[in-house]
Amino acid sequence: MSDLVIETSGLRKEFRSRRGVRIAVHDLDLAVPAGGVHGFLGPNGSGKTTTIRMLLGLAHATAGTMRLFGEPVPRRLPAVIDRIGAVVENPKFAPHFTGRQNLTLLARTIGASADRVEEAVATVGLTGRDGDRYKSYSLGMKQRLAIAATLLKRPALLILDEPTNGLDPAGIREIRDTIRQLGESGVTVLLSSHILAEVQQVCTSATIIGNGRLLASGRVEDLLGTSTAYRVGVPDPAAARAVLDGAGFTLRDGSDLLVETDRPAAVTEALGNAGVWLCELTPVRPDLETVFLELTAGDQLGGAA
Repeated sequence: MSDLVIETSGLRKEFRSRRGVRIAVHDLDLAVPAGGVHGFLGPNGSGKTTTIRMLLGLAHATAGTMRLFGEPVPRRLPAVIDRIGAVVENPKFAPHFTGRQNLTLLARTIGASADRVEEAVATVGLTGRDGDRYKSYSLGMKQRLAIAATLLKRPALLILDEPTNGLDPAGIREIRDTIRQLGESGVTVLLSSHILAEVQQVCTSATIIGNGRLLASGRVEDLLGTSTAYRVGVPDPAAARAVLDGAGFTLRDGSDLLVETDRPAAVTEALGNAGVWLCELTPVRPDLETVFLELTAGDQLGGAA
């Protein structure tokens, strides 16, 4: 039995119009392992939402196959839908009901117990605010209530499509903490986002797409690789550049003075011997945004949802 919660092979979505055929998702192979938070990353218009809608049976795939928990979808979607929670579009809640009342109503609809409501409220950090009316909630609180609603059935897979859109920094941090906690609890979270730096803080693995095409996939630490670059801070960068270049170090182009080396002490020694004194020698950490920009260099993105 596969340990993958989500699998797609050759997944394709075409939209036809009078102007011709537009390919939103281009033969996508997606593999999401069980447990942890998997980032589904790409800019707006790269095909993330379209892919999610196909997985949930909300859009028809032009070609390819999809599996959730090993079951082919959409044909076998009814067999696994109770194991899936999703926040794909803005959920509708009664504005004059409290957060708890909204959750209680939903719980009764699906036959979930009152204990599930308590558990969901606590998980998303709304304890103490669940008695406030929904219309008084901030955007971050509304998003957390939406996540709480999906948790009423204790899903094994949670799909979140751009959950931090429109949130202020405090709201983003709240959602990030909630997602991290869910991933650590054993829930598999598919987190779709275009905010790469933010996602890097919670994801254990990631898939990066552009123009509906797979660009890279794997554990985040593997995608980032290892850094051998250091930022060199000195009063006279031109003098330092000349010294390091003459000593055989590889220097990166850019506004900052960056040297590629696995021997930072040798940088200090070379500059010191030349009378150029360091005020900074900082390792440059790789990030998903840098990886993404390298992968999409020269690629014009846009078009798909």
